[in-house]
Amino acid sequence: MIHKLMRAIIAVGMAALLAAAFVSCQAEETGRPERLVIATDATWPPMQYVDENREIVGFDIDLINAIGEAADVEIEVRNTAWDGIFAGLLNRDYDAVISSVTITEDRQRTMDFSTPYLNAGQVLIVRSETEGVSELADLAGQAVGAQIGTTGFFEVQNTAGIEALSYDEIGLAIEDLANGQIAGVVADTPIAANYVLQNENYRDQLMIVGEPFTEEYFGIAVRQGNERVLSVINEGLEAVIAAGLIEELEDKWLR
Repeated sequence: MIHKLMRAIIAVGMAALLAAAFVSCQAEETGRPERLVIATDATWPPMQYVDENREIVGFDIDLINAIGEAADVEIEVRNTAWDGIFAGLLNRDYDAVISSVTITEDRQRTMDFSTPYLNAGQVLIVRSETEGVSELADLAGQAVGAQIGTTGFFEVQNTAGIEALSYDEIGLAIEDLANGQIAGVVADTPIAANYVLQNENYRDQLMIVGEPFTEEYFGIAVRQGNERVLSVINEGLEAVIAAGLIEELEDKWLR
């Protein structure tokens, strides 16, 4: 009888501990976070990269830190290889991913996204001495390059009067532009900014004109259904947008 009583007491105690753990877990999942771990693949300047001081910097890094400040949460940025970045998010290795992630229908089936924060659509690059050009149609009668199979190349192909030239790598198109072999290059905004603003070989020779003419929006990815994290990120992001910080970051990193 004593043994049965002891077993009953132990069973009740274990049940109470499990219940307490469950309640604690629920509180953790539903309470407002004080700290967020954010993954990024820091290999794509000027959006996110490791600088000469071994610091992770870039548009996305400035943005997520500003979001943390606006939402009053601590931010830890963790450099993570792209090929496993979304698997790590699903596995709860971190809370969110900010890494030039384009919001697509396929990705929305498996994860949730913040409010879009940047249109990283296609832009036009020309030589710095070029005048009277603000859009692709202004180069009618001339040759414009883009990487084969990209949104940019399709836009060049579909613009009346433009001779569309395809390249296996965007860097080859940029080189031909700098050498005067073609009149322009179409690429997505961060790639264009990398060559025009960050690359010492081209920053004085090339410039970006006009605004993006396709819509390819970046967002911050979180685990599907993780409203706890998503709401805090959107709270901070919307405050940042309202304060005009996105435009400041575009001026700093993309123009």
